[in-house]
Amino acid sequence: MRDFRWPPPPDGGPRTYGPGPTAPRSGRPALPEPETELVATPHGVRLERLVTGAGDPVTVFAHGLAAGISTTRPLGSAVAGRRVFFQFRGHGRSDSPPGRWGYADLGRDLRAIADLSGATRALGVSLGAAALSRVLWESPERFERVVFVLPAVLDEPRPDAARQRLAGLLAAVRTGDAGTVAEAVAAEVPAPVRNTPAGWAYLRQRVDQLMRDGLGEGLADLPDGVAIRDRSSLAAVTAPALVVGCAGDELHPLAVAEQLAATLPSATLHVYDRPGVFWSHRADLREKISHFLNEG
Repeated sequence: MRDFRWPPPPDGGPRTYGPGPTAPRSGRPALPEPETELVATPHGVRLERLVTGAGDPVTVFAHGLAAGISTTRPLGSAVAGRRVFFQFRGHGRSDSPPGRWGYADLGRDLRAIADLSGATRALGVSLGAAALSRVLWESPERFERVVFVLPAVLDEPRPDAARQRLAGLLAAVRTGDAGTVAEAVAAEVPAPVRNTPAGWAYLRQRVDQLMRDGLGEGLADLPDGVAIRDRSSLAAVTAPALVVGCAGDELHPLAVAEQLAATLPSATLHVYDRPGVFWSHRADLREKISHFLNEG
């Protein structure tokens, strides 16, 4: 693998050192960001929201740490009905209330958006999956159908390596230095594509987003927290569930997905064989999500 460098090559293509084949230097232009709205919630935190599609059912999509609407929106591209995307507190244009936040607060954000939008289904990615498990732990009957993509934490703390990576990302954003943020974000990109046009485009988009919007200081304790106190309580959830895990993913241990699927009474577990599912199996993941949500 060639060394990581920042800033990205000015032409958007890979920067190579010495002779050797290079990938094409052209790429698909980024789509303009859609117009969102700020929604007042009953707990006093305004949250950024985007609604697409029409009709029933209504599905709410919850993103991962330091991600947002742009990362969850592709997962709903083939999902029927109305699709509701939002930004948790401390992300994007959403409020960053004072103090430190836990998964109970994120669950409150998710529940508020779901209630205000009339959502009967929910999908959560990583951090969003933890918030979704929190909502179901408190209200097992809240959703009719649920999807957990790469769940990372339930009732046990994350592994040390995962906590260090997440804490490192939060610390990098606090520096306000684009190069430091890029170094932290580069770990999200699989090594084979890290110095390709697609890899650079992803890095540029993520760094631009994080430099523009930042991350709320209240998120600092999340890497050390747990989403729920006792996962056995999730046995009261009767809604059909799809749990997507990935072997070898340091931030999203497969054991968490297996524990969640084993606890939920009506769960289907799908495991991808290597990390980087959003890069290597994006179309397949979208198909599995839409098939599951549309069949009920």
